Amino acid sequence: MGSEGPPAVTFHVTGFKKFHGVSDNPTEKIVNNLNEYLKKNGLPKGVTLGSCTILETAGQGALVPLYQTFQSAVSKDTEQSNFSKVILLHFGVNSGATRFAIEHQAVNEATFRCPDEMGWKPQKVPIIPADGGISKTRKTCVPVDEITRSLAKMGYDVVTSDDAGRFVCNYVYYHSLRFAEQNGVKSVFVHVPLFQTIEQDVQMQFVASLLELLASLC
Repeated sequence: MGSEGPPAVTFHVTGFKKFHGVSDNPTEKIVNNLNEYLKKNGLPKGVTLGSCTILETAGQGALVPLYQTFQSAVSKDTEQSNFSKVILLHFGVNSGATRFAIEHQAVNEATFRCPDEMGWKPQKVPIIPADGGISKTRKTCVPVDEITRSLAKMGYDVVTSDDAGRFVCNYVYYHSLRFAEQNGVKSVFVHVPLFQTIEQDVQMQFVASLLELLASLC
């Protein structure tokens, strides 16, 4: 068994429902269709799909289901195998973007330009007060630059980013990075454009390529 290559990486993938200005969130479709897409097109080498979850586009009011997703990722992994690595992979939409962006970091600041789907509109509020002020950042330990370069070589229009915004995407990513660090797993966030900008099939191919690269490099 030891000669079969590196251990599988178990992915727990999230997307978001609709929110202000985006009635049809591409990440909801990507994540809902991912299992079927991978079954049909072949699971990338070293990849296990642990769960696919669609999150409310909300901050504070949606923390309980968010942490349930995190917690089940860790407990499922313990049940599955000690040899499996876990990556929390989050997708969010940037409706103004023309390409994919893999996010290096999240900032401990919630400043929502509009209320989230539960009506919360924080301004310059620390996401986790115990972490300190709103300038505190948490960075992913995933090799973002290397993955971006490899994806670009495959022909995808993709960049690295140091700014995940200050809305729900950044809010979720900050919590996820903190949870990942505390539980010995990894977390990474990817912004995608609307399907009008990059069509759904290309986005699905991108996600499959990303999973394979993450499994081989992490």
